[in-house]
Amino acid sequence: MNLIVTDGHTLNPGDLSWDEIRTFGELTIYDRTTPDELLHRCKNADIIITNKTPIPGDTISQLPNLKLITVTATGYNIVDIKTASAQNISVANVPGYGTSSVAQHSFALILELSNRAGIHSTDVAAGNWQTAIDWCYTLTPITELADKIIGIVGMGNIGQQVAAIATVLGMNVLYHTPNPRSSFQGKSVDLNELFSTSDIVSLHCPQTPENTGFVNRNLLRKMKKSAWLINTSRGGLINEADLAEALTEKWIAAAALDVLSKEPPVANHPLIGLSNCLITPHIAWISFEARKRIITETARNIKSFLQGKPINVVN
Repeated sequence: MNLIVTDGHTLNPGDLSWDEIRTFGELTIYDRTTPDELLHRCKNADIIITNKTPIPGDTISQLPNLKLITVTATGYNIVDIKTASAQNISVANVPGYGTSSVAQHSFALILELSNRAGIHSTDVAAGNWQTAIDWCYTLTPITELADKIIGIVGMGNIGQQVAAIATVLGMNVLYHTPNPRSSFQGKSVDLNELFSTSDIVSLHCPQTPENTGFVNRNLLRKMKKSAWLINTSRGGLINEADLAEALTEKWIAAAALDVLSKEPPVANHPLIGLSNCLITPHIAWISFEARKRIITETARNIKSFLQGKPINVVN
């Protein structure tokens, strides 16, 4: 059994073990794989393990031994599912591995906007507290989250965890999701009410052809001038040109993003460098614990498939 990892570096830069997966056969690990390298590297693969390396249909159709593609992430749009299904190749993913990590990072961004710990720490390190005339000082206003309204778009596992954290902090929760349930914390509202009422809007929905770029000029114009937009989901949910205009023209107060529509971003990206836009490089998912869960669940995907009882199959 030949197993090929196309892009192992971000998942495991050396602090984890591949041994759980190595037990299934001959494991070859590539840190990164370009489109030109993909076919040659995977030509004898029985199983492909990919994180963000696209697996297109024209490659799949040229891999006669391929039986399983397992994606080391929840999103699987990098794989040509239609071709894989036509070739009787199973595609599996890893759902739910990053619930705690992504929700935690969402609030790291929110807390950075509210408390600005980073710029104050940098200012102290520069020696400015020693020379201050008062015993304390602030560089920006500090905002208390209690009683603020957070609007959550998408109430899957991550959205629900964000709602739970928000509730502990004394925030009021609104949410929008296709299938609201009475067990969800907060009040279900339509998108227009969520964007116009919330002090913070946080995105936690998958990207689909229907919702690509849905956070656009129309919705941004509905938000409070004091509001913040948070995105730890998918960059393509936001029309980035419209958001850049909203931030520059102060339609909204701030945004904090862990994802962009193209990653790595293009040069001169309109959002990078704006003083009221925090951006982190797609790291909400990347805690040690979450990555370890991915490897363990990927091993379960492979074991279950080989036993004829596949799990987490998406096609």
